Amino acid sequence: MATTNDLKNGMVLNLDGQLWQVIWFQHHKPGKGGAVVRSKLKNIESGKTVDRTFNADVKVDVANVDKRTMAYLYNDGTSYVFMDTGTYDQVEISPEIVGDAQNFLLENQEAIVATNDGRVLYLELPASVELEVTYTEPGLQGDRSTGGTKPATVETGHTIQVPLFITTGERVKVDTRDSSYLGRVSS
Repeated sequence: MATTNDLKNGMVLNLDGQLWQVIWFQHHKPGKGGAVVRSKLKNIESGKTVDRTFNADVKVDVANVDKRTMAYLYNDGTSYVFMDTGTYDQVEISPEIVGDAQNFLLENQEAIVATNDGRVLYLELPASVELEVTYTEPGLQGDRSTGGTKPATVETGHTIQVPLFITTGERVKVDTRDSSYLGRVSS
C-alpha cells in the first residue's frame, strides 16, 4: 500500500479490481480546502485513459508489476513466443497484447515484457528499431515544393513513409511509437 503522495509516472495501481498505469500526475493545493492529486490513468487491458482526482494522503493499492527483458523468438501462428534472457523460460503472448509492436519485431530482438501474477500485461519496445527496406519504388524527381515521401515495405512486412532517396536494401531507423522514418543507418 502507498499513498497518493507517492505516485510516480509509470506506476501501476490496482483500483476497483482493474490495473491502471499512471501517465501523468500533479499535486495541487487550492486556496481553500485540502490538497489533491490530479492524475491521468491508462487502463492496461483496454487502453482507455481517464482523468482522476484523489485527496492527498489517500491509500492506494500498488500492483506488483514484474518487468523483464525478453528476446522475441518466433510467431507460431496463434501467439508470439518470447524467452527470458536470464532464466531461458519461454512465454507465449497473444496478438492482442502485442498489438502494433508486431510491425517492428524481428527474431532475437529484445523487448520488455511486463507481468502481474504470471499474466502478461503489455510489451515495451525500444523507442526506435533498425529495419531493412525490402521493397520501395524508385524515387522520381518532380514538381514539389517540399521534400516528398514514398511508401516502403520493411523486413517485417510493415509499410512506412520514407524520403524519395531511400532505395531497396537500405537499413533505416524507425520510431516504434508512430512508424515514422528517423534516418538512414550507416553500415
